[in-house]
Amino acid sequence: MAADTALLADPEIASAIELVWHEADLLDRKEYREWDRLWAPGGRYVIPIDPQTKDYAATLNMVYDDDRMRRMRIERLTSGYSISAVAAARTVRTLSRFVVRHRDDAVIELGSAQVLVGHRREETFVLGADVTHRIRLDGAGPLIEEKVIRLINSDGAVNASGFLL
Repeated sequence: MAADTALLADPEIASAIELVWHEADLLDRKEYREWDRLWAPGGRYVIPIDPQTKDYAATLNMVYDDDRMRRMRIERLTSGYSISAVAAARTVRTLSRFVVRHRDDAVIELGSAQVLVGHRREETFVLGADVTHRIRLDGAGPLIEEKVIRLINSDGAVNASGFLL
């Protein structure tokens, strides 16, 4: 679907964008259990290494989480027993440049740009990514069915442990 900004006025698309912004706020506040409630059953959280891949199951990924793995990751980040949880970065993320990639009665797929600024151990860092959110519309409200984060430096060394993208 083309980058038609008139689509952004559609109430369901506006609701999907609000969900993405709410998700970013929860992640910055490290409200991971609340974040998990934004997901549709069977939802996938993916950070591929290959920026062009669409077959995540058949390629190497930094993260390829289903419900179970996402909840295990949350447990590690919130239990206090993981080194990544102890040294967790503080983050502020901005998502913008929303484009409707697909729209039907059940699903909205949004593309956006994310800039994440983090601070950990006296160091500040920036991560940029193209993000795709597939939002399921059925039910009580919109839910995340799939989130794919294509880091601009995914094929290099990425130091992003201790928080969720």
